[in-house]
Formats: sequence, structure tokens, C-alpha cells
Amino acid sequence: MTSSRIPGFYNMTVEERRALLREAFTLTDAETQNLSNADALTVGKADNMIENVIGTYQLPFGLGLNFLINGKEYVVPMAIEEASVVASASHIAKIVREAGGFRTESKERLMIGQIQVVGCPDFQEAKQQILRQKDILMKAADDAYPSIVSRGGGVRDLDVRVLNENDASSYSKMLVMHIYVDTCDAMGANMINTMVESIAPIVEEITKGKVHLRILSNYADRSLATAKCVIPPHLLKTGSFAGEEVRDGVIHAYEFAASDPYRAVTHNKGIMNGIDPVVIATGNDWRAVEAGAHAYAARNGHYGSMTTWSKDEEGNLVGEIELPMSIGTVGGATRVHPLADFSLSVMQIESAEELAQVIVAVGLAQNLGALKALATDGIQKGHMALHSRSVAIAGGATGEMIDVIAKQLVEQQEIRVGKAKELVEQYKQ
Repeated sequence: MTSSRIPGFYNMTVEERRALLREAFTLTDAETQNLSNADALTVGKADNMIENVIGTYQLPFGLGLNFLINGKEYVVPMAIEEASVVASASHIAKIVREAGGFRTESKERLMIGQIQVVGCPDFQEAKQQILRQKDILMKAADDAYPSIVSRGGGVRDLDVRVLNENDASSYSKMLVMHIYVDTCDAMGANMINTMVESIAPIVEEITKGKVHLRILSNYADRSLATAKCVIPPHLLKTGSFAGEEVRDGVIHAYEFAASDPYRAVTHNKGIMNGIDPVVIATGNDWRAVEAGAHAYAARNGHYGSMTTWSKDEEGNLVGEIELPMSIGTVGGATRVHPLADFSLSVMQIESAEELAQVIVAVGLAQNLGALKALATDGIQKGHMALHSRSVAIAGGATGEMIDVIAKQLVEQQEIRVGKAKELVEQYKQ
């Protein structure tokens, strides 16, 4: 794919879009068929993924366009049911590419395993004993999963904390040990769980306490990905709103979310509107990513915005995001689900680190799309116009009637199911 900029993609038929992708990415017959096959994820395959399977559940599967990240073009698969998200992310990506694109990086890529120890005769002494035997514990953990060591990964560090030491309750006093593992391109949940379970007896012997929980943490604050964009005001001009006016409106909206948790929840939900669809499309655990992101938004004791928006000395709008990304490109559903494998191929992702950077860039774009709409015409104008097709279908429209009814709903500014039913009856007369 020479460019993620595909003018008119929205106006193409589904068949035309697939044909374009087939040529651009030299897709195989099987890959192309998976896009048109409602049973790409067969019931038999699904039955081996989870329990009590009765079928499969589908989501709309679209492409975020126009993304330029660290100088590389990306067409980004997104699986989501909510109208306007893909369009909004693509619109902002087009603006940002004109400003030079997104700049992203990953600071580290270490996942965390936890071991909880209770009943220690002396918690501080137990802590010191673990630290003294740190190298032994790290090697034992590596020995439990030698294949990751052979691939260049493995345990990189270990630390320990004592929680609630002065609490009167014996249930709340505990020692918690962390191991930090380079999981290479895997998310690493099973790997880390194996490691902490294997060294639990050694930890019990060292601490003279009893080990209870031995499990990974989805708060992956040692696996952070960041994205940044810098946008000149003239690129933000919208209708009658000057670029500087839009810029200032975005910053005011951000400050609201940074100050008020009631606003921050909705603000951050909009960010996850961009992140979750990419995580889902690539077969990753969107619940883990969601939980980690929201925890990170409250890391300073106050739940606030996952993004920051400001004005630099030249008057440009500057957006930044930093979030934990517990994702992988191998293992789990990433290579089992046919469309997850397809998604990674289309993005031409080479590592989990690269995927994490793409994901946060999409989240930043989606956030700006929402804030820009709020700062100008309001969120409903664009969202409801795109939502009108779903409303038309809910009102009974089928086939070519869908576009006709959707257009009438927008023109009459009554985008509701009751009105759609009324228009459908009129159309049939």
C-alpha cells in the first residue's frame, strides 16, 4: 500500500472496496473470501476458543484511513458497531497527515506478574530476603518458560512491596512481589502465569509466609505507548469557525475532562472508541487494555483525561497520549481468528511494539474528532447523520430504500425510529 489516503473510499460499494484492497495488498483468494464470508470464524473454531458455544457474533469491520505514523502509511482495521467512529478517526488522520503525521514511541515493553504472600512472621525481613535472592528467583522464573528466553525475552527485573503493614486486620497485611517480563511479541498472560506459579513455592520458603494469588497484572505501566500530533490552526478551520477558535475550544474541552471525573469518563470513552476497535480487530484482549487505560488515567489519585491538549509557542494545537498497552501479535486469538490475522497483515505490523503505537495514535485521533465536533457544531450533527442508516433499517427500510429513508431523516432533522417507520410506510404506498 503506497498510501493510506484513498479518496472516495466512503462512496465505493463494499465490493469495490474489497477489490481495491485485494490489489493493494495482493490478498489471497482465502483472505478475500474471509471478508465476504459470514462464517470466516467457523462455529467449530469458535468452539475451541471458548466454552458453551452456540454460534458467533459479528461486528461491522471497517478501515480507518489516512494514517501517517512515524512516516509510515497505515490502513487500520476497526471492528465496532457505533456510527461515526471510523469516519471521525479517518477525518482527523487526514488533518494530522497534512501537519506531518503522528509521532509515536514505546518506552518499554515489560509485562507484570504478581505473587501475593500473607502470614509472614516479619514482613520487612521477608521483603529483604526476597531482594537478597532476587537473581535466584528471576532465573527460576526464566527456567519455567525457557522458550521465551530463547527468543530473546524473559524476566528483566523484580521488586517487592509490603501493603497495609500497620493495618490491624490480618487479612489486609500482605507482601506483593512483581516480576517484569519481556514477552517479545506476545501479550504473555499464560507465560507470566506459568512463571509466577512455578516460583511460588520458593517465595513461600524465603518469606515463611503463604502464597495466595499468583497471576499477571493487566496494569501494564511498564509497557507504555505514546503518540503526539502538532497541528497548525489553519488546518482546524471548520465552517464558520476559525482555526484558532477550534484550537481553543479543544483545549477548553480537555481542561474540563482533566478537572472533572464526570466529564473525564465520557471523554475517555471517546478515546477508547478509537482504541478498542483496533484491539478487537487484531484479536487482542480489549478488556485488559480498557482496564489498564482507566487505571492509568487515575494514577495520580484523581481520574482525569487520558490525553493532553495544549498550544505551543507558534500557536499550534499539540495533542499527546500515553497509555499502557498489554497487546500482542502472536498467540491467543491474534492468529486463530482469520480476520485478526488479516488485520495485522493489512497494517503490515512487524511487532507488538509497533501495533501498540498505532493503537494509541488512533485513540488520539478519535479524541480530537470528538473534541473538535463538541467545540464547533456539536457532537450530534455528524454522528446522527451517519447513524441515520441504522435508524432507517430499524424502521423497516431494506435495500435501496435505506439510503432514501436515511436522507429524508437527515433533511427533516428527525432521526428516530418512529419517523423512519412513518417514512417507510409512505415509501411503500
